[in-house]
Amino acid sequence: MQPNADRRKVIRDCVTLGTAVGASGLSFGAVAVAAGLSTAQACVLSLLVFSGGSQFALVGVLGAGGSAVTGVAGASLLGSRNTLYAVRLATLLTVRGRRRPLAAHLTIDETTAMAVTAPEDLRDTAFWITGVTVFTGWNLATLLGALGAGVFDTKKIGVDAAVGAAFLALLVPQIRDVSSARVAIGGALLAAAAIPFTPTGVPVILAALIVLPTLVRR
Repeated sequence: MQPNADRRKVIRDCVTLGTAVGASGLSFGAVAVAAGLSTAQACVLSLLVFSGGSQFALVGVLGAGGSAVTGVAGASLLGSRNTLYAVRLATLLTVRGRRRPLAAHLTIDETTAMAVTAPEDLRDTAFWITGVTVFTGWNLATLLGALGAGVFDTKKIGVDAAVGAAFLALLVPQIRDVSSARVAIGGALLAAAAIPFTPTGVPVILAALIVLPTLVRR
């Protein structure tokens, strides 16, 4: 394949993925408002946190009546994987100077996947196009989802129940083999066992801390 054809394919794939992922911000905007956040708060979360799993974890805890501290702790644990992505990408991308903080903010599952799988000379292109596309789409979709949820009674139409469903939809694709499934099931069982004895939001933190050594060994 010619270099120009390679570049066009990478750009097309990145924009397609970024648009699809960004559109899922609609669900976050809706469930954030259903959990009690304002439209402005939902939008600020998407702008500053920009990590779907962490955002859904936070609003899930808040919506269930948990404290902000517990919600932030759980969200931070889930977001810590981006640090590992950054270590990997630091050896692949040529990011210097003022672009480094922006690159760090855009380091998520999708940008990492596209950068790692792109041809060597197109890794930077794949990272930036995916990052900008997802960021733009996610934030616009969050606004639209939040505004839409504000118009309807979210509890009557069941949007409040979508928090857990949307969160699972983000996590399930990460389970790629039997070992990952065992870790996921083990963590879920631990969290379920802790529910009667701990405040809202704490079970998922306990489960994450317990399964973390297994993930590190892997």
